[in-house]
Amino acid sequence: MKRPLFALLLALVGTTAQAVLDPALDAQLDRLTTQAYDRPDASLQALQALRAAQHGGGGPQRVQLQIAEAQILVQGGRVAEAERIAAALEGDADGHDRALLLRAQIAERLGRNREAAEGARDSLTRLLKHCPAGAEAAAIARGACDFRAAWAALRILEREQMSQGTPVQALATLQQALGLAQAGQDGYMSAISMGSLALMHQEQDQPDEARRWLAATLELAQGEPLAMARAKVIEARIAVRRGDKRTQLAAYEEALDFATRAEAPRTVAQIKASLTDLHMHNGRPAVALQLGRQALPVVLAFKDLRLERTLRHNMTVSLILLKQFEPARRELARAQQLAAAQPDPVRTADELREIGQAWAASGQPREAIMVFHAERALSAEIQARNREAQLQQLNLKYDSERKQRDLELLTRDKTLKDQQLANHQLAQRVGIAVGALLALSLLLVAVMLKRVHAANKRLKANQLLLRAQSERDPLTDLANRRHFLAVMQQRAGELFSGGLLMVDIDHFKHVNDQHGHAAGDVVIREVARRISEAVRHEDLVVRWGGEEFLVFAPNVAQDALRLLAERILFGVGTEPVGTEVGALRITVSIGFAHFPLPPGQLRQHWEQAVNWADMVLYTAKAQGRNRAVGIATVDARDAEALLQIEADFDAACGSERVSLLHIPGP
Repeated sequence: MKRPLFALLLALVGTTAQAVLDPALDAQLDRLTTQAYDRPDASLQALQALRAAQHGGGGPQRVQLQIAEAQILVQGGRVAEAERIAAALEGDADGHDRALLLRAQIAERLGRNREAAEGARDSLTRLLKHCPAGAEAAAIARGACDFRAAWAALRILEREQMSQGTPVQALATLQQALGLAQAGQDGYMSAISMGSLALMHQEQDQPDEARRWLAATLELAQGEPLAMARAKVIEARIAVRRGDKRTQLAAYEEALDFATRAEAPRTVAQIKASLTDLHMHNGRPAVALQLGRQALPVVLAFKDLRLERTLRHNMTVSLILLKQFEPARRELARAQQLAAAQPDPVRTADELREIGQAWAASGQPREAIMVFHAERALSAEIQARNREAQLQQLNLKYDSERKQRDLELLTRDKTLKDQQLANHQLAQRVGIAVGALLALSLLLVAVMLKRVHAANKRLKANQLLLRAQSERDPLTDLANRRHFLAVMQQRAGELFSGGLLMVDIDHFKHVNDQHGHAAGDVVIREVARRISEAVRHEDLVVRWGGEEFLVFAPNVAQDALRLLAERILFGVGTEPVGTEVGALRITVSIGFAHFPLPPGQLRQHWEQAVNWADMVLYTAKAQGRNRAVGIATVDARDAEALLQIEADFDAACGSERVSLLHIPGP
């Protein structure tokens, strides 16, 4: 009886103890797993030699060697073998936490990003118990904190948070990863984290912070060709956001040189994939296609599904621009298969936008319109998710402040009660003092209640202000989609009537690419101001998204709607827009319609009405831009006829079932 009981106690101790890492072995294995990204076979051979030198290893060393072997296999695309090691480690007390991370790395390698994030989160909860905040360096020094595993888990989480459109959480995750890398004095991991921070700050329109982190990244990567290659890739990606094409190309070429010197074929393929994107966006689709075909065999050999998706997408766009439509559709089908297996809404929206623009540039309006509709719906979903995340952060902040005030109130209330008790004891001896102290106590209570009332009033005012700000576009101060939806919900019981005008800034992407995002922001604000000045007082102007605006004109006659479209068209396009880079001629395309649609006056939901205005807008763009196109009449007797016209709007216009109004621009 004693022997089984002793064994049980020993097992319980084993489940709570944390295996002590061998720091020197951990550093060696980290170098091998890093090299495995480009040379998995050589890394695996070096690992076997190291295992022989360790005589197989025992205890924690055995687990470290098994984890490293599995990670190298994952990098080489040998996922099934890595899964067998993970399954064996899950039943091992020393390797269970790392096995969870290994499962997450395998899932990410296979493109199952959400599953990877969940596994990384579970592993991180266990790993961080041994890395106490503020004392990470000491825990790392004694081998208790596996900071490299925790860093890898945080990086998986950060990539999933960015793909879901929640940069606020992703920034906090990145900063935590950098703290661990610095506590462990790992220069390579620190450089990777700093580079990611630089890129994220640039995407958040914080160029000074981006420059600071990029300079730190380049300084830390000096002397390491592979680290310099990745730092130069970050520099090129930041240059993309700034519209600096020369720096972008130079940085990618330097990165390619560093990666070639480092004998890193997979990194070379990754940089070539980035170069395909650069040449594709700068009017050189043939060069982009050639680079993509050079890189694809390497990517397929490594079974890198994420990079294959990038290459297939860039090759699809290049083939469309070269008007090789059948090969383009084959590449697109494979890219869509990869995208379905790798849920990433932000990336998918960017890909849809580029494919739609390519179809439009190649004279394929039907395909372009279908893709643009899909992209717009996905972008709206991402923006809503991002706004919700920001609101949650603000609510957490206000909840914390409210709880702090409640705590202070309770503390003061306790102090007051203690004082009242002392006063009661003193009242037995001094009656006059009792009255005075009681009056003082009542006064203090009144003051406290007044302050609490004032604090609650301020809190309610802040909540109302936050709600109002959530329905305004911060760049233009116009109403946003949320406000428009609220207006439509208020009118839900009424027949939708009035005019809708969908306004799109012509060639806005060229403004951003050639003059930078700062000039683009100036153009958007000025166009918003001119539209607001052109409409009536009772009309609602909405920033619909990107460079698109929606004008809702209730109680407007059809003839007056045509004049309103003309005022907006000439109000925007007559005078150039002044920016820091000089005056820019800006024009817009407008699609407008009056509802119910004449002459049948058929009832429509407001979402259908917006779709009709959008279809007319794309007709205006297809006819050369700088013009307004409106619906004069629609030959439809019932709702089903309207749906048939909507399904093939171009054909309906050609058969004169839809009569259009045309207003040329200035």
